[in-house]
Amino acid sequence: MEYTVVTLDKEGAVGVLTLNNPATLNALNSTLVAEIGRALEVIAADNQIRGLIVTGGEKVFAAGGDIKAMMECTPLAAKKYVASIHTVFNRLAEISIPTIAAICGYALGGGLELAACCDFRFAGEGARFGFPEVTLGIFPAAGGSQRIPRLIGVGKAKELMFSGDIIDAKTALGLGLVNRVVPDSEVITKAKEFAQKLSTRAPLALRYLKASIHAGLNTDLNTGLEQELEKVAILFSTRDQKEGMRAFMEKRKPNFIGE
Repeated sequence: MEYTVVTLDKEGAVGVLTLNNPATLNALNSTLVAEIGRALEVIAADNQIRGLIVTGGEKVFAAGGDIKAMMECTPLAAKKYVASIHTVFNRLAEISIPTIAAICGYALGGGLELAACCDFRFAGEGARFGFPEVTLGIFPAAGGSQRIPRLIGVGKAKELMFSGDIIDAKTALGLGLVNRVVPDSEVITKAKEFAQKLSTRAPLALRYLKASIHAGLNTDLNTGLEQELEKVAILFSTRDQKEGMRAFMEKRKPNFIGE
């Protein structure tokens, strides 16, 4: 499959999806969003990929939405534009494998909302984050008003989104917006190392664990516990569960095959 503003590479069991439109600072125009969606379909269909890194490269992650395209939108056109982003971002958030956003430079507005769809966020020391939408007369609507409060808490999310302030990586780490801060030159390397580590874990266990966590965020505790019970019971029918426990007893590394 050919792409014009993203690249998709595979390094062992890890996929690397790179936003690659430097002329717009990876602004989330319709072409970029569509190609992200197409790439995610390819990744989801490849059983050999056990982890995914999403990055904008070494200069910028994504500077936000396509302001030029949005400026003259009617309400109906704006709804259609944002809905298309929701579709793709939901696909990323719900993909069954672990995902890591490797962030250098700016991750603003829709760029930060894209990163929030990943399971983990690794940031360079020079990375900058924020939601400037309120300075444009709109608000973070590519999932931001829903995912960010769940990620860092309502009070912190409101302060970040109501103010429109830009924060540095250290502050983002303190808020829980990112998981790790590393030197800028090591962001993608560290993300790949972590993804490779996760690729050695039982893929079905990770899939059901991720599904259990996500389901629990959208229901009450007792229902979440019932769903957790059902999912873990399923794993006891898998070859990987037998292999993992047998390897533990035999004091060797397990060989998980995703079955």
